[in-house]
Amino acid sequence: MRRPHLFTAIASALLLMAGNTAYAQNNTTQPIDAELSALISELNLTGNPAKGIQIPSIQSPKAQLGMKLFYSKTLGGDQTTACVSCHHPVLGGGDALSLPIGVGSVNPEVLGPNRVMKKDEMVSVPRNSPTTFNVALWKQHMFHDGRVKRLDKYSISTPDVKHDQGDPLAGDNLVQAQARFPITSMEEMRGEYMKGSYNQTLRRGLTERLQDNWEKSFRVAFKDHDSPIRDVVNEQNVSVAISEYERSQLFIKNSWSEYVEGNTQAISEQAKRGAALFFKTQANGGADCASCHSGDFFSDEQFYNTAMPQIGEGKIAETKEDLGCYSITGAEDDKYQFRTPSLLNVEVTGPWGHSGAYQTLEGVTAHMLNPKKAVRSYDMGQLKQKGIDLEHTRKHTADALMANVDIKPMPNQAKQDVKDLVSFMKTLTDPCVKSRECLSPWIPDQNSNDPDNNMLHGLRKAGQRL
Repeated sequence: MRRPHLFTAIASALLLMAGNTAYAQNNTTQPIDAELSALISELNLTGNPAKGIQIPSIQSPKAQLGMKLFYSKTLGGDQTTACVSCHHPVLGGGDALSLPIGVGSVNPEVLGPNRVMKKDEMVSVPRNSPTTFNVALWKQHMFHDGRVKRLDKYSISTPDVKHDQGDPLAGDNLVQAQARFPITSMEEMRGEYMKGSYNQTLRRGLTERLQDNWEKSFRVAFKDHDSPIRDVVNEQNVSVAISEYERSQLFIKNSWSEYVEGNTQAISEQAKRGAALFFKTQANGGADCASCHSGDFFSDEQFYNTAMPQIGEGKIAETKEDLGCYSITGAEDDKYQFRTPSLLNVEVTGPWGHSGAYQTLEGVTAHMLNPKKAVRSYDMGQLKQKGIDLEHTRKHTADALMANVDIKPMPNQAKQDVKDLVSFMKTLTDPCVKSRECLSPWIPDQNSNDPDNNMLHGLRKAGQRL
């Protein structure tokens, strides 16, 4: 009668030992984990890029008003475009196009890859749409060329004033300052509306459109039921509301953060190899990516010439080139320099590069490891978007390459390196940005209140909702 008990005891002990062995195997620090742990410590990474930053809730009254305004064509000069025309949550907070199509689209309701210009018209917006995801985390500059810039705690410079002067109307934060400008761009939202008017005059004109139908929504959002309508429905409050909506788009819960916080099983072995390459300097056998894509936000917010292929019509009408920061500062050393993008959710924010020149994450990664080699072999055939001017691409890209390129080619690069780096960068993706259901709080329901029935809900193609 004792043997079954003995067998049970032995079996239990063996199972316990097996369980402990499995636990130990799953939590044993491998050499690559030890290496990454040292790098994480050295670089002071925490896994939380939003630490100390106040993020508004998408459910707040101001963010809800901002969402309606963001999707409203009433803020477009000819009422065919909205902010969402180039920045839809389902499209990575951008538009999935190399170069945006604002005014002049065949069907204003169609967003994404199927959005096209009217016949025989060229795409005129010169740069790729930056993602709205995690915009609250930018502390120094907005736009690819940094033309919205925080000068100090109390002042922000914008294109409405001289370079490096504070704009008294910029607002309280960088996102609010930035939100005031797409409506002033003829290519993006303005069109021919109030052509020749100053930006502020234009903003007031657009705001006057809102006063008949949006008064109640503004008074509720700003908790102001007594002030004259002009003090409630005004361009400052428009930018406040839109910025609250944009700033609420925080998507930073990713597997890399889990790894930094101690879960060594959160990412694959390939991703770990990629992380080591990413964070190590070239002197130590790495790619030195973190010298620019630094910190938990993966951007130092500075500007560099990476010789990205120059596609499209550029920023200078006469030459059709894009000189980057130089157009803002006038400093010779700033030619062809653009802001370091954050890599959070980079998997879903393509096409990549300030001009959207690369259609794959692998392509842009290979470019960053060796710009000269990538430029020589750049295939313009990868660009499927119609209406992009490619006539001057080779020349302008060569000009950027001949200037002071800020990237030193990675020595002894192996084919596997790009794959490993891409595997790592995919660990920076918050799963929410791949799920329409998860993103639904940032997308107005078609049955939601639309103050003037002018909301752009967005279609993938005719008859198919985005």
